[in-house]
Formats: sequence, C-alpha cells, structure tokens
Amino acid sequence: MILCDSGRSAFLVNEGRNGTVVFAVADMRKSVVMDLELVNLDSPTEVRRFEKGRFELYTVGPTTLGRATYEPGWKWSEHVGATIGESSCQVEHVGLVLSGQAVAKMDHGGEVVMRAGDFFYIPPGHDSWVVGDEPYVSLHILGSEDYAAA
Repeated sequence: MILCDSGRSAFLVNEGRNGTVVFAVADMRKSVVMDLELVNLDSPTEVRRFEKGRFELYTVGPTTLGRATYEPGWKWSEHVGATIGESSCQVEHVGLVLSGQAVAKMDHGGEVVMRAGDFFYIPPGHDSWVVGDEPYVSLHILGSEDYAAA
C-alpha cells in the first residue's frame, strides 16, 4: 500500500485481488483537519481494574494505546480471564516493557520472558504472569481496545 499526499490531494494505491491495482483519490481541501494533541500518562481516558493490576487506556488522535501495570503474583488466566470466563487471552498485543518481568506462554507451549526494554509481539491464544518481586509495566501499541474489556 502506498499513500502519497500532495497537500491538496491524497492518493492511495494498493494491490488488490489477482494483482489488480486499487486507486483512490481524496480531495484534502474537503477533509477534516486534525490538530496536534498531547496526552499525559497521568491522565488516562479509561482505567480497567482487576485483582493485582490495572490497564489504562489513552486515546491519542485516532489511536488507542494502553499501559499495563501488574503486581507480583498477577496471572492473566486467574486475574483477568477468570472474570470473563476465558482460560487464554485472545487479544493480539504489540508493546514495550518499561519495567519488571513477565512470561508470555502460548497455548501451543512456546514461551518467552519479557524484560524492561523488550518490544514484544504476542498473538492470540496465550497466558501471561509476572516473574519476581517487582511490578511489571508495559505500553501497548496494538490490542488495547479489547484488552480486559467487560
């Protein structure tokens, strides 16, 4: 997919089925202009609380981001999944670990330990838990809207 913006018109070129090219033009003079926006981590749009943790959501422009904070002893299947009747998290995640450590274990058995400074991708079908005595904190770039939603 290619997006070109000439300032007056935006052109979107994308390969469709069977190699066909899909082309779209939008007159930028008629589009909605978005303003600059700052959102501070101290001002979440929404907070989802559960035993031993919380998930804060931040709406920034057209995007929803999340910050997960889990206490030692937290486990997804016990503290989130049990409240919604699930044994495995079905949300896809992309994020960055800010502090602490946690394990992500796939239903099929693969697992990783995520530590501060690690970017992560976790597909649907997993459990996760905090490792050690330090709280685990991570930023979520993908998967925030559906995570721990009641």
